[in-house]
Amino acid sequence: MEFLIVSVLNGVVHGLLLFMVSAGLTLIFGMMGVLNFAHAWFYMLGAYVGFTLTRTVGFWAGLIAAPLIVGGCGVLVERYMLRRVHKYGHTHELLLTFGLAFIIEELIKLCYGDFPVNYAMPAYMKFAAFTLYGTNYPFYRLFMGIVALAIFAGLYVLLTHTRVGIIVRAATLKPVMVEALGHNLPVVFMGVFAGGAALAGLAGAVAGAFFPTGPNMAVDFGTLVFVVVVVGGLGSLEGALVASLMIGLFISFSVGLSWSLSDLLALVGLGGWAREVGGLLTLQLSTVAASMPFLLMLLVLLIRPAGLFGDRQ
Repeated sequence: MEFLIVSVLNGVVHGLLLFMVSAGLTLIFGMMGVLNFAHAWFYMLGAYVGFTLTRTVGFWAGLIAAPLIVGGCGVLVERYMLRRVHKYGHTHELLLTFGLAFIIEELIKLCYGDFPVNYAMPAYMKFAAFTLYGTNYPFYRLFMGIVALAIFAGLYVLLTHTRVGIIVRAATLKPVMVEALGHNLPVVFMGVFAGGAALAGLAGAVAGAFFPTGPNMAVDFGTLVFVVVVVGGLGSLEGALVASLMIGLFISFSVGLSWSLSDLLALVGLGGWAREVGGLLTLQLSTVAASMPFLLMLLVLLIRPAGLFGDRQ
């Protein structure tokens, strides 16, 4: 029971953190069709901006300013880079953002060095929210989950119950009609891209105070955010949340389990044969925990290619 409760709690919090990072890409990739490979690097940029501002203006001011600054960078990237190559298709967008990711990483290494920085939460937030089976559970983990849920609620209301959300969704499906009605389509897309970058920056500023903030932190989420978008369905905010939680739970449970195929075959009397064969049959689940999200993506694409909440074509 202890393993079950702790794994579920850790998996949900990890999934919500993953949703914080991938929510912006869900908007950009799903609504603009832009393959923004540098999205996780905006997340890293937000963490470093938060670290820099925390030392000068305080933690909360840095938390507010980081998404604004990263969102401003998103405006510049969309206006002066992506807009110029958008007409050439996804390949040019992917190559441009791929190069941009390396530029951001190298600039951070140039300014902050190759090692993690000492970005930490305020001392008054370093306390246990509760004690579970003799172990103190950090309050800041719950704080990250609350922020992620607030992001989901805010985006859901914005996209479904406001005029801005109607225009954004209409621009995705009927861009010519939206432009004919007098809306500035390039500005709409620039706002979506900037908003997605700002969400990544906010996630970095929040998570960077708890997890290590270093020049390699974007690599950990670089591929996972695309897995979330694909599994959840392009442009589906609900799908991104469900996919993030599923991936978080998959990783949490697989890390703590030492099962292998030989253990399962032992239930039907074939354990001895499996151990003799060895190889993949004796490979423990915990050793392939990092591959679980990609296995989930493979299964979802085989059953429902459009994703869990994607529209069937």
